[in-house]
Amino acid sequence: MSSPVEYYKSLPPITKCYVTTCVVATAAFHLGLYHPGLIALVYELVFSEFQVWRLVTNFFFLGKFSMNFGIRLLMIARYGVQLEQGPFQKRTADFLWMMIFGALSLLALSALPIFRSPFLGISLVFMLLYVWSRESPHAQVNIYGLVALKAFYLPWAMLALDVIFGSPIVPDLLGIVAGHLYYFLTVLHPLAGGRNILTTPKWVHKLVAYWKLGYPTSSHVQQDRGSGVFRGRSYRLNSSSSQGFSFRRLWSS
Repeated sequence: MSSPVEYYKSLPPITKCYVTTCVVATAAFHLGLYHPGLIALVYELVFSEFQVWRLVTNFFFLGKFSMNFGIRLLMIARYGVQLEQGPFQKRTADFLWMMIFGALSLLALSALPIFRSPFLGISLVFMLLYVWSRESPHAQVNIYGLVALKAFYLPWAMLALDVIFGSPIVPDLLGIVAGHLYYFLTVLHPLAGGRNILTTPKWVHKLVAYWKLGYPTSSHVQQDRGSGVFRGRSYRLNSSSSQGFSFRRLWSS
């Protein structure tokens, strides 16, 4: 079994960057280096005081060190890694663009008063969870060793648990909406014969290449109309195979 340091070093670049930033942001808060209000998403301050950093920094605060914080962090490490090393293997730029698109979608949704939220980090985590559940719909998930279900239903199960434990459900719902929007535009719509209108911009590829984060270029995703398979992705719509996955690893990792 690898040590925590070895495990951290093995994380793919984008997931590692996000996990590290979230941990640093929370640690800095507990050390009294800043107040969360300085990084919260407040649109009035963004537009009136030009505090544009809030559009980015709000995604890095997952709350105080707690059980919920640990679960969200492990969700990033679990589903982010499985996505980046699975469907997005050797497609670092595409994975980064998925994260950027998700963040932009969440910013647009949270601009509506009914969905207003000062921090969208949990929503971004739920977006990763939703996309993973669609890429691995037949994976078997065991929640707390009590309930076994397919990964396809995991986002809704996690949302139900938040309702039971009294956590706000709006952040979860925002993440699910953003995740479905991304998956629809990149997978479902092209599968139906439409054009992929969400291709990764060239500046994202250049950014990945400049910072040497991984693989700046992506393979072309082509549809095999005869078999219902997307070339360049690991998810096959007509596949009946499943892989095992235990939610208890979240607690033992």
